[in-house]
Amino acid sequence: MEAVIARGNLMKAYRAVKRNKGSAGIDGRTIGETGEHLRKHWAQIREKLMAGSYLPSPVRGVSIPKASGGSRLLGIPTVQDRLIQQSVGQILSERVEGSFSAHSYGFRPGRSAHDAVRAAQAYVKAGKTWVVDLDISAFFDQVDHDILMHRVGQFERDKRVLRLIGRYLRAPIVVRGKQEKRTRGTPQGGPLSPLLANIYLDPLDKELERRGLSFCRYADDVNIYVGSERSAKRILSSISDWIEKHLKLKVNLDKSGTAPPWERQFLGFTILQDGKIAPAERSVERFKQAVREKWNGLQSGKTRELRDRWQTYLRGWCEYFALAEARWRIKSIEGWIRRHMRKWFWIRWHNRVGRKRALKRLGAKPHYLDVASSRRGAWRVAAATALQTVLSNEVLQRYGLWVPSNLWAA
Repeated sequence: MEAVIARGNLMKAYRAVKRNKGSAGIDGRTIGETGEHLRKHWAQIREKLMAGSYLPSPVRGVSIPKASGGSRLLGIPTVQDRLIQQSVGQILSERVEGSFSAHSYGFRPGRSAHDAVRAAQAYVKAGKTWVVDLDISAFFDQVDHDILMHRVGQFERDKRVLRLIGRYLRAPIVVRGKQEKRTRGTPQGGPLSPLLANIYLDPLDKELERRGLSFCRYADDVNIYVGSERSAKRILSSISDWIEKHLKLKVNLDKSGTAPPWERQFLGFTILQDGKIAPAERSVERFKQAVREKWNGLQSGKTRELRDRWQTYLRGWCEYFALAEARWRIKSIEGWIRRHMRKWFWIRWHNRVGRKRALKRLGAKPHYLDVASSRRGAWRVAAATALQTVLSNEVLQRYGLWVPSNLWAA
């Protein structure tokens, strides 16, 4: 505990929490307000931590949509508890990091999702053309506290720290104004959760290594690469049984499966038959849905605001999927993206008078002005020569209305 609350460790944790931003917990305090609160009350908080009597606040439950459909419940601790969790995590990570598997990539220093995908690519290129894709049912909700705390206790002996971690695991979650007790799981939303997930799943890594299997794990996303369909099916069955017996978790057999890698996805990517990395079809579909939402002509806001939101989203998306070597799935829809942009402008110009004025302002030739009176739908007009001329690809790019190639070309 002395190491956890050491000034240097706390300042490092404070910078990390501030950098990660995030919303307030149930106390409503922002990072700035929490800093002021801690300046006044840190002596009492420190005393409680040293005595092992500190009680975390309940976490605020927030539902967010899952990429695969449905929703996921996040537990957002107060900023104060995020700071303490981050401080604990920094010290605990130093002790456990060296014991983790080289095949574990999620939430570890110096490792990323891209590293995991490149490792998967290497397995496929080496001839392991079948993948066992494991989906652990509601992993973060089903973590067994006894198993987890036993594992944590192998690295941390200070009972005050162990008691504090246990209290964070059991802190009630507030959903729609009601407190719910928790006896299982480690809520996503707190800085400790990813580290605890790796500690919990490390025995699985060790079991896969003991069996001599080629695998990549990113948090609870596990892919095992083998050379034949028969081996893949056998491993799926035996590893599912091992997970249920030793980790008290269930593998979702409806979402898990065995297939050639180019028929499955891993962290948003697919490894094609030629060994190249490509955005998975599901990732492309989610991207297209984001385009529809962000270029919905009925949404409010100024053009500059929409442009800035689009640029922020697209930069993040392109930075992640820049790993892809085969980008044809994205390039094939760039014209479709621009058509949505032109549709947005057409709707925002409102009526015949506004549209004619806008076309003139953009330098449209006289014979193009007739389109302002068109009764065709906005989607059809967006493909008209007049709009493609005045809102050409070059014009859209000049105004910052980019498509992926504009960023990838750089």
